[in-house]
Amino acid sequence: MTEAIEQTIEEQFRAFVAARSPALLRTAYLLTGDWGIAEDLLQTALTKTYLAWLRLGVIESVEPYARRVLVTTATSWWRRRWHRERPTAVLPDREATDGVDERAERDLLWRFVQGLPNRQRAVLVLRFYEDQTEAETARLLRVSVGTVKSQCARALSTLRTRMAEQGIEPAVRLRSAPRAAVPAPRGAVEAVDGELAGARVRP
Repeated sequence: MTEAIEQTIEEQFRAFVAARSPALLRTAYLLTGDWGIAEDLLQTALTKTYLAWLRLGVIESVEPYARRVLVTTATSWWRRRWHRERPTAVLPDREATDGVDERAERDLLWRFVQGLPNRQRAVLVLRFYEDQTEAETARLLRVSVGTVKSQCARALSTLRTRMAEQGIEPAVRLRSAPRAAVPAPRGAVEAVDGELAGARVRP
């Protein structure tokens, strides 16, 4: 590889990082539930992406590639028991225009999502926030479609039960929206809230 090509790749990578790091960091946070771990995860994923870019010379779809690396790296960390759940008092940003009851419900739901097992939370993040199909989610997590279905069902069942124990029914009835139209990380919680309310997503 020539020095000129390496320079071009570096410039394109820097532009990609500047443009897409915030969105990738939100995904990392949803996967880990901890901002510090999310930053480490993103840095590792971006480094792997850059090295692969240099090795391959070209990556046609950089963001999907980086997201795949992000998910596989998170999965690897979980399997090696690098990841530890940390309680956090900082909740995702939210708009001040929401009603008090709806905001409280969303915060509570988010805490319940954070308390899910790693794989179940990862399935919800990919299915509802990333708007991935069951097949795409299975490929990213390197599991079967059946596992995705069962993990999603268990996660939603747990959330329904915990919400019911609090005497709360989902107030946000949101149908699946295009990825760009769903804010994050608040949008991921709303999407799950919508599923709890009976909305449908792509099979």
